[in-house]
Amino acid sequence: MSILIISKQKNTKLLVNALRKKIRNTPIYVYPEDTPKEIVEYVLCWKAEKDILQNFPNLKAIQSLGAGVEHIFDTQNISQKIPVARIVDPQLSEDMWEFLLAITLNHIKNLPLYHSQQVKQEWQQHAYKTIKSTTVSILGLGKIGSFVAGNFGALGFPTQGWSTSKKEIKFVKSYFGESGLIKMLQNTDVLINLLPLTNSTKGILNKKNLIQLKKGAFLINVGRGAHLLEKDLLKLLDAGYLSAAALDVFNQEPLPPDHPFWKHPKIRITPHNASLTNIETALEQIVENYHRMKKNQPLLNQVSHKKGY
Repeated sequence: MSILIISKQKNTKLLVNALRKKIRNTPIYVYPEDTPKEIVEYVLCWKAEKDILQNFPNLKAIQSLGAGVEHIFDTQNISQKIPVARIVDPQLSEDMWEFLLAITLNHIKNLPLYHSQQVKQEWQQHAYKTIKSTTVSILGLGKIGSFVAGNFGALGFPTQGWSTSKKEIKFVKSYFGESGLIKMLQNTDVLINLLPLTNSTKGILNKKNLIQLKKGAFLINVGRGAHLLEKDLLKLLDAGYLSAAALDVFNQEPLPPDHPFWKHPKIRITPHNASLTNIETALEQIVENYHRMKKNQPLLNQVSHKKGY
C-alpha cells in the first residue's frame, strides 16, 4: 500500500513532510517520481494530467487537495466505486467572505476609480452607493455560499441567492430554477459567483444571463474560470452594460501574459487567492480519510459522482 500525490500547481513539500509524521510505515510518493503503480491505493490530487489515474489498478480512494473536485471529474475516467473527497475548511468560508466584502466595498465606494485619478493627478468627486442601496446576489448557496450570503445580509446589504433548490437563510431571499435565476438577476447590483463547476453550470456567466442584470452591475467570479464566457464579458464591459468585473479564477491559470483581461480598464485581477486551503486543516482530513479508506468506511466530505460536487 502507498500514497501518491499528484499536483500541478500546489507546493507539496510541506504536505509530504507533515504526512510522513502522521502516517508512518506507508510509502509516500510525489508524481512524477518512479512509483510502483500496483501498490498505489490512495491518491491526493490537484489538476492531474488527463487520465493519469487509470495507471493505478488498485486505486481505492481519491482525495482532492482543495475544495473543488471538477479537476478530477473533468480529466479522469474513474469508476463510481472509487470514492472522491474534497477538503472542507471552515476558515475558507471566513476568508472568502472577507475577500468578497473587501472587493464589494472597494467597488461601491469608487476606490479603483480614485486610484486611477491619483495616477493622473485628477481631483474629481463621484457619486457612491451605500450598503443599504446595493443588492448583492450570490450564485451558489452551498456551505461557503450560504455563509457569505448570510453575512452580507446581516451587514445590511439587500441579499439574494440562487441554487438548485430553495434555501432558508436568515436575511437572504432564495431563488431557484431557471425562472428564479432571471428574477434574481434583474434586481442585482453586485453578482457573485460561488457555484460548483458542473455540466449544468459551465458557461452560466454568459451574455444571455448577464444582460438580465441591472445596467451598471458589477460581476465577481470566485467560482471557476469555466463558468464565464470571456468574450461575452468583454462585449458587455465595452458596451458599458456592466460597470466592472473582479476575477479571481480563469480558464487558464496562470493567466497568459497576452490575455486581454490584463490591460482592460474595467477588469480587476487576483491570482486565485480569494481563499486558500490551510495545510493543517487539510492534513487532518487527508489522514482521517486514509484511515477510513483502510477500514472501507465512507470518506469525510465525500462527493457525488453523479452531481460532480
